[in-house]
Amino acid sequence: MKHNKTSILTRTIAQVMLLIVMISIITTSLALITLSSSLKDAEAVNIAGSLRMQSYRLAYDIETNSPELIEHLDKFSQSIESPSFKSLDQWFVPDDIEDYYEDIRLQWLSLQPSLLSDNKQIYLNKVSLFVDEIDHFVFRLQEFSERKLQLLSLIGALGLSLIVFSSIFIIFFTQRKIVSPLHHLVAASHAMTKGNYSVQVDLNSDNELGQLGNAFNHMTRQVDLSYRELESRVEDKTKKLSQANRSLMILYQCSQQLSASQLDEQAFKNILDTFTNIEGIISARLIVEEESGGDWEITSGEPDESPWSLQELCIDGEQLGYLLWQESLPCPDQKLIINISNILARGIFYNQAQKQTHQLILLEERSTIARELHDSLAQSLSYLKIQTTLLKRQLEKCDCINTSTTLVELDEGLKSAYSQLRGLLNTFRLTINKAHFGEALQEIMTTLASQTKINIHLNNELPSLPINAQQHVHLLQLIREATLNAIKHSKADNIIITCFQEGEQGCINIEDDGVGFDPTEEKINHYGLRIMQERANCVHGKLSITSEIDNGCTVNVMFPLNQ
Repeated sequence: MKHNKTSILTRTIAQVMLLIVMISIITTSLALITLSSSLKDAEAVNIAGSLRMQSYRLAYDIETNSPELIEHLDKFSQSIESPSFKSLDQWFVPDDIEDYYEDIRLQWLSLQPSLLSDNKQIYLNKVSLFVDEIDHFVFRLQEFSERKLQLLSLIGALGLSLIVFSSIFIIFFTQRKIVSPLHHLVAASHAMTKGNYSVQVDLNSDNELGQLGNAFNHMTRQVDLSYRELESRVEDKTKKLSQANRSLMILYQCSQQLSASQLDEQAFKNILDTFTNIEGIISARLIVEEESGGDWEITSGEPDESPWSLQELCIDGEQLGYLLWQESLPCPDQKLIINISNILARGIFYNQAQKQTHQLILLEERSTIARELHDSLAQSLSYLKIQTTLLKRQLEKCDCINTSTTLVELDEGLKSAYSQLRGLLNTFRLTINKAHFGEALQEIMTTLASQTKINIHLNNELPSLPINAQQHVHLLQLIREATLNAIKHSKADNIIITCFQEGEQGCINIEDDGVGFDPTEEKINHYGLRIMQERANCVHGKLSITSEIDNGCTVNVMFPLNQ
C-alpha cells in the first residue's frame, strides 16, 4: 500500500491540530494588534474632550481679563499637540479623523494670534464653531474606538468558533476512524484467543488501521492455512522421499553408462534419454564445442517453443560442453540436473581419455613395428646399397658395358625401396598428442606448414565423438600423406583441406592448385596412392582422386561415422 494512503489518520489529526494552533495564533495576534492600536484611544478621547473645556476657559479668561490667560493658552497648545494625536497618523486610522484633527489644529493656529492681540473679540465670536468641530472630532474618535472593540470581539468569536468546530470534527473523526476500528480489532483478537482463527475484521478504509485490519486478516488466513497444511505435510514428505528415490535411481542409471568399456555416442544418447524421463523435462541437447571445429551434438525428446535452459559442463575448471533442456510444470529438480551435468562432463572427459589411450596403444604398436623395420629391413637395404656401390665401381674398372643398365636399375630400385622404407618409418613414428581429431589435425598441419612455402588452409567441421581411435590414426595419416604428396609434387600455391559431416558419413577433401597429373598413368616405385587407398579401406571408406594436367588435384575420402 502506498505511503500517502497509510498516513491519512496521522496526517488528518496533525492537520486539524495545526489548524487549531494557527487559529489561536492568528486570533491572538489580531487581538494583540487591535489592543496595541487602542492603547492611546482613551487618552486621545480625554484630551479631545478637554479641548472643549479649555476653549471655554480661554473665552472666560478673556471676558474676565484673567491673568492666567497665557498659562491656559500654553496648556491648550500642549494638549492640541499631544503625542496621542500624533499617533493618529497611521494606515488603519480613517482619513476623516485625520482631517478633523488637521482642521482643528489649523483653526487653532488661526485663532491663537487673536488671543495674544488686543482684538480678542475674534476668538469669542468663533469659539462656538471651534467647539463644535472639537465635538465632531471627539465623536469620531469614540466611534473609531468602538469599531476596534467590535472587531476585537468578532475576531475572538470567529476564532473560538473555528476552534470549537475543529475540536468537534477531530472528536467525531477519532471516534469513527480510530475508536470504532480498534473495538473491532479487540473483539477479533478475543475471538482468536478462543480458537477462532478464521475470524475476519471488516475495516473498509485505506488508512493505517485499515492496513492493520488487512494485515490482521492476512495473519488469520495464514494461521488457518498453516493448521490446514499440517495434515498435508506428511504426504508431502512422502512425495519428496519418493522423488529422492527416483533421483537416485536416475543417477545410478546414468552412472552405469560411464562403466561401459567403450564410451560412444550411444552411451551419451542413453544418458540423455534417461534425463528426459525426469518429471518436468521435455527435451535435451548435449553440445560439445571443439576449439578446432567439428562440434558435435546429441538430442533427446521432442522440443517445443518453450525457452531452453543451459548448464555448462566443466571438469577442473575446463569447459567441455553444454547441456540444454526445455522444462515444464512441475519444475524439475535442479540439483538432479546439476548431478547429471557432472556425469555428462565426466563422460566427455573419459571419452577423450579412452581415445587418447587407444591412440597411444596404436602408436606404440606402430613404433615397435618401425623399430623392427629399422633394425632388420632398413639395415639390410643399407647393406645392399653399399654393396651395389662397390659392385658398380668394380664393374667400371672392368669396363663391363653390358651390365651397366641392369646395375642402374638395381641401384634405382634399392634407392626407391629405401626411400619408401624411410617414409614408412616416418609414418609409423607419427606422434599424436591430442585426443580431439580437429586438434590433432591442426597440430600436424602446423608442422607441415613450417616445412613449406605453400599456403595450407584447414577447415574442419568433423566432430570427434563418432571417430574411433582406429579411424582417428588412419585418417590423420591419410591426410598427412596426401598433403605431403601435394607439397612434394604439385608445385601448388595453396592446399585446402576441408573436413565435414553429411548425415552419417564423414567427408575429407584435400585440394591443391598445382600442376596436377594423369591418374591413369602408373608410376614406377611410387606407392603413396596405394597406401592412401589401403588406409581408406581400413576406415571402411571410399577414396577418389580427381586430377588433370595443369589443373590441380583433389583427393576425396568418404567414410561412415559411428563404426
